[in-house]
Amino acid sequence: MAEVQTPTDTVRLQVAGAQKPDFGKSIARLSQEAFAELGIGPGAIVSLTGKRTTAAVAVPPYPADVGLSIIRLDGLLRANAGIGMGDTVEVAQAEVSPAQSVVLAPAQPEMRLNGPGGALLRPLIGRPMTAGDTISTAVPVDGMPGVPPEVFQRVFGRQKPFGLQEIRLVVVSAHPRGIVQITDQTDVTLLPEYQEPTDGEPPVGITYDDVGGLGDTVDQVREMIELPLKHPELFSRLGIDPPKGVLLYGPPGTGKTLLARAVANETNAHFSVINGPEIMGRYYGESEERLRSVFEEASQNAPAIIFIDELDSIAPARDETGEAERRVVAQLLTLLDGLEARGNVVVIGATNRPDAIDEALRRPGRFDREIVIGVPDTAGRREIIGIHTRGMPLAEGVDLEELARTTYGFVGADLGALAREAAISALRRILPDIDLDEDEIPADVLDELVVRDGDFRDALRRVQPSALREIQIQVPNVGWADIGGLEETKSQLQEGIELPLKHPEAFERLGIRQARGFLLFGPPGNGKTLLAKAVAREAEANFVATKSSDLLSKWVGESEKQVSKLFKRARQVSPTVIFIDEIDALAPARGGQFGDSNVTERVVNTLLAEMDGLEELQGVVVIGATNRPTLLDPALLRPGRFDELVYVPVPDTEGRRTILGIQTKDMPLADDVDLDAIAGRTERFSGADLENLVRKAGLLALRQNLDSETVSAAHFESALADTRPSVTPEVEREYERMRKQLKQEDPRGRTIGFQIAPPEGDGA
Repeated sequence: MAEVQTPTDTVRLQVAGAQKPDFGKSIARLSQEAFAELGIGPGAIVSLTGKRTTAAVAVPPYPADVGLSIIRLDGLLRANAGIGMGDTVEVAQAEVSPAQSVVLAPAQPEMRLNGPGGALLRPLIGRPMTAGDTISTAVPVDGMPGVPPEVFQRVFGRQKPFGLQEIRLVVVSAHPRGIVQITDQTDVTLLPEYQEPTDGEPPVGITYDDVGGLGDTVDQVREMIELPLKHPELFSRLGIDPPKGVLLYGPPGTGKTLLARAVANETNAHFSVINGPEIMGRYYGESEERLRSVFEEASQNAPAIIFIDELDSIAPARDETGEAERRVVAQLLTLLDGLEARGNVVVIGATNRPDAIDEALRRPGRFDREIVIGVPDTAGRREIIGIHTRGMPLAEGVDLEELARTTYGFVGADLGALAREAAISALRRILPDIDLDEDEIPADVLDELVVRDGDFRDALRRVQPSALREIQIQVPNVGWADIGGLEETKSQLQEGIELPLKHPEAFERLGIRQARGFLLFGPPGNGKTLLAKAVAREAEANFVATKSSDLLSKWVGESEKQVSKLFKRARQVSPTVIFIDEIDALAPARGGQFGDSNVTERVVNTLLAEMDGLEELQGVVVIGATNRPTLLDPALLRPGRFDELVYVPVPDTEGRRTILGIQTKDMPLADDVDLDAIAGRTERFSGADLENLVRKAGLLALRQNLDSETVSAAHFESALADTRPSVTPEVEREYERMRKQLKQEDPRGRTIGFQIAPPEGDGA
């Protein structure tokens, strides 16, 4: 007699990672086929069974996942179910009971909480959980993509998040047993200190959802570390040894240590940390013994990960160190690739000075792959800011997209400090309304505790980007609208710099490279520096401004080192605009110097190699400014270095009118002031001359009457009588001639030079 097949009440789905906005909300994104097979609708509570059972709210998939047999879970749900990405999980409709009582405690042993459990009730209403789960208080405020509004309202409500940051709590116990759902009648008890749960695993640590701005780097690390630890049989089947080590390098604060801890938590591997300086001992052989003990402990607890932080401090190049350091390096090499097999142990090294590490470490078999953890771009910064503010009560008008665009050069640690400073600024604002002697802060005061846009702007003044502290980075505050005239020049810079930095895919599609350098030349005071700042801002790039005096040094070799460091840092935080003002002092024509140092010749050689050498300038544009271009070394003026020579002329009448409008924007003008007439009378005035003219008119108004509220036409007349243009007709003619003939060369290959006539009255 054939068996009667019962209807399937569970489905098995492959686990994929959730997107950052879903973190901490206890939601599982299922396919429409899974909804139909389970006979449930959006908003239903489902049980997730891996090594243990937890619960989540089922919501529809993202549009890109339609038709895929996957389930998207965040790191907390994956850890609560005891599964990882790529594993399969059993999904079923859950039997849920209303929670009569729940005991919660901080998930971190070092955290201490003060306050009644009732304060947590509102944001947790509707949340499913089991004893032993780790939950987050970062609840949604404005809905979620793909979740019907009525489901969102029923499950999550529209209450403000609890506290100033995301707080992770462990469910110590819940009554009744099994899967429960918090209701407005649940008795919530909040313990002040961490306590082991009565049922289940220890609380969840850092997950991949806590790591932002790394793009494909997380996938590379998972491929190199997670796969060998979880499925070594795959490599045995292929007859190859699994990868044994990964070297993470990049600027400080970009997330190297955080990524290593996330990998260890997601793989449920034993995690051992070696902090570089701590391993060194005072006695002979003590350092090597400490290293051996760490590796032995990891082998006994395999699968295991050994994380070596600041690797360069314990494994520097042996040619440049003492005997003790050489012994430690030799011991580390033996442990990484010696006669004894390491077993199922992976080593992760982290450093921000990869060139200082002994070269014997940087080969396959020891560190099989080197992965750059770079400074995040705009999209990465937006992701990181979202992580740091996901439990933060943000006021209306806070634009995180704009904040990500303006935080040039910020790494993850900087953005975390920025969010913390903004929260402290918000706290400082309501401190006068708080009675610190009271045991409990009133709910209405807590409701007023929100972080506003002004708090972030205030924090930006206190937090500086650490990736570029060694070289001055600026956040440009000048746009195209702040520059009068120069339309042709602005168009050249937009096409040559802004377009390739914002749309590099268009240049790749046509098989052409972007320009590496632009030389701005022309009479002084016409806005060369302003143009460089504006193009950096409009292209959403970092702006690094430097002067010749910042790079030249009296010590032999130091100047070239400063130039190389400038370009190295710029590559790390690309897209970047490097602006070198008065470049003729830094890179004059070679062959004319006297003395035995020849520092400028060596600087020119370094500059030539950096701009068009063996190492590509990816996403880095160099802008040089000079009013004496004929003094520059001819090798700099060829395509591939300074591809475009951009003339910045004296503004015409229309340009002068625009500049006058910009300069008098905040000046109260009398009705008789005619800026068009003034523009017509200021021929050959540069932008700096016009700014000086407006300043003098204002000073004359104050001199006449300190309480004056307007500036009249008479004040401008007096200022015009006392002001002359800084560009004479002779100088203007010489620059126009230079513009036409600068690229012409004589038969001997030398650039034709010009003698620029001095301004009238200065003498020769």
